[in-house]
Amino acid sequence: MTTLLSADDVRRAIARIAHEIVERDRDPSRIALVGIRSRGDVLAQRLHAAIQANEGVDLPLGALDITLYRDDLTRIGHAPVVRTTEIAFSVDDRILVLVDDVLFTGRTIRAAMDALVDYGRPRAIRLAVLVDRGHRELPIRADHVGKNVPTQLGDDVRVHLVEVDGRDEVELVRAAVPA
Repeated sequence: MTTLLSADDVRRAIARIAHEIVERDRDPSRIALVGIRSRGDVLAQRLHAAIQANEGVDLPLGALDITLYRDDLTRIGHAPVVRTTEIAFSVDDRILVLVDDVLFTGRTIRAAMDALVDYGRPRAIRLAVLVDRGHRELPIRADHVGKNVPTQLGDDVRVHLVEVDGRDEVELVRAAVPA
């Protein structure tokens, strides 16, 4: 197991992404943050707090459950755990920054975009991720990335966040090499 990001690295990455989001759109009143459950929503909360502290702007903040939009729903079991989606604002004509912990194949993001458009017609959907590990299966690219990490297909990138796991850290677990 290799540590990719320490707690300080995670903090710095979030601070940098928060600055990038605001710098890209000088009118933050059009922006809303939407985190994908179960760690993207925590990262979205942290980005929200950083933007509020740095810019004095209270962006709309939402959390999105994509369970029923996944294309692998039949593979994850007969009784998937469906959590709540909390979007208490209109997405129409807003720039939505979709937040997730790891970007891999792009399938989670595709499911999230499908879910978001059920809530209305955003002006744009942008993507912010803590880690981009490559290996896309769909034509999806992150607009804001904390760290790009080259991985092998069988590797596992584990994001730990204080709010969920009691610590901030990102680890890479290499795939077992057959003997």
